[in-house]
Amino acid sequence: MTAGPIVSFIIPVRNDARRLEHCLRSITTGAHPAGRVEVVVADNGSTDESAAVARQAGATVIMLPDVRLGELRNRAVQAARGDVLAFVDADHEIGAHWVPAAISALADAQVAAVGAPCRPPSPATWVQRLYDGLRRHPRSQEAVSWLGSGNMAVRRTAFERVGGFDTTLETCEDVDLCRKLRAQGFTLVADARLHNVHFGDPSTLRHVFFGELWRGRDNVRVSLRPPRSWRTIVSAAIPVFNLVALVLVVIGLIAGTLAGLAIAVVSGVSVLVLMALRASVMVGGAPSRDFPQAFAVAAAYELGRALALTARVGYGRRRRGATA
Repeated sequence: MTAGPIVSFIIPVRNDARRLEHCLRSITTGAHPAGRVEVVVADNGSTDESAAVARQAGATVIMLPDVRLGELRNRAVQAARGDVLAFVDADHEIGAHWVPAAISALADAQVAAVGAPCRPPSPATWVQRLYDGLRRHPRSQEAVSWLGSGNMAVRRTAFERVGGFDTTLETCEDVDLCRKLRAQGFTLVADARLHNVHFGDPSTLRHVFFGELWRGRDNVRVSLRPPRSWRTIVSAAIPVFNLVALVLVVIGLIAGTLAGLAIAVVSGVSVLVLMALRASVMVGGAPSRDFPQAFAVAAAYELGRALALTARVGYGRRRRGATA
């Protein structure tokens, strides 16, 4: 009887010692065979106790200051020995049976990666609760087109076959990795057993806006890479449409003519309709007293994504760092 594959947890971190400690505890206290799990922490230039916390928990620490997330994770993989690469971020905590569930899902040779959308912390703010409505949580297992790298296990052979994460991307490197895996004919699976909580979920409208202002910067670039689908095309088109509409609103108002005002009104209403559709998704598509608040979250989300096409805000360094 074999002992099973070695699972290497890859955890990027930057100045997040407290949450890293909780993350590591959730890993070390989980249900998994002794000696079959290792942890590699890639420190992106922390000035707090992150590295010390990781070493105290028995993790291997590699110091990689001021590199992008893709390269950070790729370099950590090179220092790992596992057959399964478990990408978990420092601001996440995983469930006790995460490891055996990941190994079970990856037993299917067609499955290259498995994960699950994260859950907000409890108690959650109203923003976190509604923001979570944008995620599709599987009831058991289902094939998906994308998994987030904050909670994802990947077969090492598949990861190396596609060349790992694209180090030229500042964001959406996980979307691109999943795209490359699917292009090779692999299946990606969302599995409810890979339960995890994301303590970095945006807690305020301001956090939603700046989070999407950062995350959205490479969204269009990655979404237009093959293999394309209707969903990826829509994902790329919506922020472009919103940005153009917002520009037309400003131009129309400045022009001050009847035609200009008409253009401004039509463009503004179009953006509001898209925000309302996003809010409807958050509340499950049914009339709800939460709709006004959901609309506010949707507005912050859409505006952040649209302005990300022109802004270069260092949100990743300021809030997420390498823990995203």
